[in-house]
Amino acid sequence: MSDIRSDILIIGAGLAGLFLALRLAPRRCVVLSPGPLGYAASSAWAQGGIAAALGADDSPELHAKDTELAGAGLVDPNVADLLAREASARIQDLVDLGVPFDRDATGHLSLGLEAAHSRARIVHVTGDLAGKAIMSNLAAAVRAAPHIKLLEGVRAVSLLSDDERVSGALTRGADGEGVIHAAETVLATGGVGGLYQVTTNPKEARGVALAQAVRAGAVVADTEFVQFHPTAIDIGVDPAPLATEALRGRGARLIDEHGDSVMARYQAATDMASRDIVARVIDAERSAGRKVLLDCRQAIGERFAEQFPTVFGACMAVGIDPRLQPIPVAPAAHYHMGGVAVDEWGRSSLLGLAACGECSSTGAHGANRLASNSLLESLVYAERIAERLREDTLIFAAPGEAKRPPVLDSATLNELRQRMSRHCAVVRHESGLKALLDWLYDAEARSGGASALLAARVLVVAALARRESRGGHYRADYPHAASQAVRSYYRLGSDNHLDVVPNPFPRHH
Repeated sequence: MSDIRSDILIIGAGLAGLFLALRLAPRRCVVLSPGPLGYAASSAWAQGGIAAALGADDSPELHAKDTELAGAGLVDPNVADLLAREASARIQDLVDLGVPFDRDATGHLSLGLEAAHSRARIVHVTGDLAGKAIMSNLAAAVRAAPHIKLLEGVRAVSLLSDDERVSGALTRGADGEGVIHAAETVLATGGVGGLYQVTTNPKEARGVALAQAVRAGAVVADTEFVQFHPTAIDIGVDPAPLATEALRGRGARLIDEHGDSVMARYQAATDMASRDIVARVIDAERSAGRKVLLDCRQAIGERFAEQFPTVFGACMAVGIDPRLQPIPVAPAAHYHMGGVAVDEWGRSSLLGLAACGECSSTGAHGANRLASNSLLESLVYAERIAERLREDTLIFAAPGEAKRPPVLDSATLNELRQRMSRHCAVVRHESGLKALLDWLYDAEARSGGASALLAARVLVVAALARRESRGGHYRADYPHAASQAVRSYYRLGSDNHLDVVPNPFPRHH
């Protein structure tokens, strides 16, 4: 692969990367898609939808308030307000691209309810096909856009950096390695679910952007906060199919093998409690040897295939008819609230490097993401990065150094996933986290510093340091929240240890 020079390099082809590329027009850009466009990204798997205050009884202020409450004290209120105010405009952008959102009999967008929302405000596509439909339309538009150079089957191996500025990336594809020199590089590669044994993400989502940014010298934030979706379908498939939260929004119930309500046994917990609470309840039940099932028979029943075709297909493929049988469920790594720290325009702590989507940490999600805010965040920040870069005078810097991380062998990767699920998942404890961190240091030394191990270490160090329980981070040895909610920021030091650093954007957060 020959060297390429581009104004803007976008690493990743999910919702954040493709929407950004389209909104950059007429500014030319290169988009790297490691797999087939529109299908390999987590965005295509999204069953939920996009949150927006579109109802007559709703408002951006209420949406922002719900976002802050879900985030357990760590949401930046300015960012929550930003997302809520821009939501309707970004959904209109998708409507203009042809995304067929569900509509009611009057032709207005249908609005669904999901956990921790005080109003029905989620727009869907055929119940659970939002991600697939959005990505299909975005992919078609990207292929037709003359300002976008699309490189499929090509991934970034390492960022070119000099500890202060990023100047592009070392890439690898079917025809070998190459270098893309860029004035601005944008990370949009998804999350960390693939670091866990049970995940709803593509297995390749192993914190690639996190590791590359940390290795380049960028500051990362809130990396200890991983959201576990409580209702992955427990059928032994990797990745685990998801039973969307919209099912419970329609009245589906979590029950035990005797048909009794699971959530009723836990004080102040309901089937529509926030994801961290529901995930811990199901984890506790399973740890006690009791199965948890999602009963959709009365709430959805015969309408299942029509209203939730993705979930219906996943169940029927393994012999479960959700119209007649409850669905076995278990928590699964689903979304990373932390990531590369960015300001309100998507800029990281390094010149020439931005981040967007799940791999970024904007301050929008705090300790626990509000359902269906993730696709919204991708759209809002992609638009803001595009607005910043469309007219900017971009500066090409001298090429920085590329550090080639080794490929992790399958045996070590499998052990990593098992250990992360055992010690850094729904419930955590100091002894387990310390044992895991010791293993990670040894494994990194043996492997020569593989990216998945570095990404995992970033999560574990932060989880060990946060001696409280807050949102998606639950410490059995520190079960209560601290009196003050404080975000965490880390940077890789010269000794290869992660150092606590100040907030790089104090005026923003």
